[in-house]
Amino acid sequence: MLSQEGRKIRVLHVWNTGGAASVIAKFSDRLYGTESTVIARKAADPVGLTTYGRTYGDGAARFFLRALTMSGSADIVQVHSLDRLIPWVKRIHPGKPVIMYYLGSDIRGIWDRKAPRWRRADFVGYTTSDLAEGAPEVAKQVFCPVDTDAFPLAAGPRKADSALSIRYGMDAEVQRYAKDKGLDLTLVERGSVPYSKMPELLSRFEYFLDFRRPAGRQSAVECLGKAALEALSCGCKAVDWAGRVYSGLPPENRPEKVAAAWNEVYRRLLKG
Repeated sequence: MLSQEGRKIRVLHVWNTGGAASVIAKFSDRLYGTESTVIARKAADPVGLTTYGRTYGDGAARFFLRALTMSGSADIVQVHSLDRLIPWVKRIHPGKPVIMYYLGSDIRGIWDRKAPRWRRADFVGYTTSDLAEGAPEVAKQVFCPVDTDAFPLAAGPRKADSALSIRYGMDAEVQRYAKDKGLDLTLVERGSVPYSKMPELLSRFEYFLDFRRPAGRQSAVECLGKAALEALSCGCKAVDWAGRVYSGLPPENRPEKVAAAWNEVYRRLLKG
């Protein structure tokens, strides 16, 4: 994809929730010839999700100013979660196409409260179907990609009836499920495993139990999370909070498909 000047389209990704920006940028550059830059704060990425791009040791205010400054040289600014940046980018660079992409608890149930921010964006996207509740008609679902380079299908043997789960507000429920199904459960703390080590860890288990209830929420999150999708990519079976079992990475979460969807958005925004 080329700009009207005949050069590569420059996309600035600000923030990197769940590592999604790194995956989108990597596959967009590879498949569509964009020139993507991903920036995030080191303090917000303790496990190393930014595998494509750069993290900075900035404080919050300095990073905010860095993002505003770097926005000037981008053709498109794609903001992940950090929606308070949107009005400032539009004020300083009024003709700049800006995308707001929400990925979970950053918008779940609070669309109205966040409206003064996302309304300034030229395109608003969200990842999972549960986020559609309360969403405006202008917001569109764009699935979260999994880096299939980093999470390849593991061919090695797995321990039968073994299960991995990440603690996320449902310890009692996940332990009860594992006991009822006769599974040998391993529970790990959120943020305790470096991202680069997750494929190796997932490849040891037959099941990944995706039981999540964020703080302040009464019910479980209904859609599979990114860790569960990565587990599916590695060949694990994923189990959601309702006991539904999934196998294989869904086609809509493959990075090639997500990159294609985003590049169609870029094309439309630049066409005007």
